[in-house]
Amino acid sequence: MRDNIYFISDAHLGSGSDTLERERELCAWLDSIGDDCKTLVMLGDMFDFWFSYRHLVPKGHVRLLGKMAELSDKGIELHFFTGNHDMWMFDYLEAECGARMHTEPEPMTFGNKQFLVGHGDGLGHLDHWFDFVRVFFHSRFCQRLFALLPSAWTFPIAHRWSDSNKRKHARKDSLHYLGDDREGIVIYCRQRLEKEHFDYCVFGHRHTPLSMKLNDSCTYVNTGDWLNNRNYAVYSPDADSLQLFDLKDKKQTNQ
Repeated sequence: MRDNIYFISDAHLGSGSDTLERERELCAWLDSIGDDCKTLVMLGDMFDFWFSYRHLVPKGHVRLLGKMAELSDKGIELHFFTGNHDMWMFDYLEAECGARMHTEPEPMTFGNKQFLVGHGDGLGHLDHWFDFVRVFFHSRFCQRLFALLPSAWTFPIAHRWSDSNKRKHARKDSLHYLGDDREGIVIYCRQRLEKEHFDYCVFGHRHTPLSMKLNDSCTYVNTGDWLNNRNYAVYSPDADSLQLFDLKDKKQTNQ
């Protein structure tokens, strides 16, 4: 019976020499969850870079795109939250693969629980330079300007920018919990919780699998990544639990 909700993020397909192997592992995992998956929520940065040209599809990723379309055709509900690396997805996945697109964190209901779900970039406003860059990249003017450039220029530029960001993100001091005052997602979630009730806040972006209580009734879960690790989260309405796993189904936490 299909009733489980799966969350995954940060595969960064297109980055690294193992990207094809990573995509094959991801598709094999999607095959393995098909019998009990009701909803698949992709929390952004599944692609290391994407730009939806009007008449051009970025090279690669055909296995994942085909698998997403297959899951949708089987009746599995797909949600895709754009991240800071694949923010320019626009409507391609919706039109071709049946995924519902989201660009900002949104409340969602699964079973009898309330979720706050998103990618996680730019939350908490701790980095004003990143806030500026994010607003600029989300502007229609920037998108139209980028679309005018030849793809032979834009993709190398984007991948160099991406590699620079990942090197910064991969510093040892960023791969663990930084503290309540330095975790932008946590700051944002606690601000939302002052006005709204959520049972779970589920985000990606940080590449660090994590589960922690934000208050007596709400748990924050970060799904880690599929770039260097193979993490994912599963909510089971029957068990009324959200669990964090690695690819080998080794349970990491149970809230």
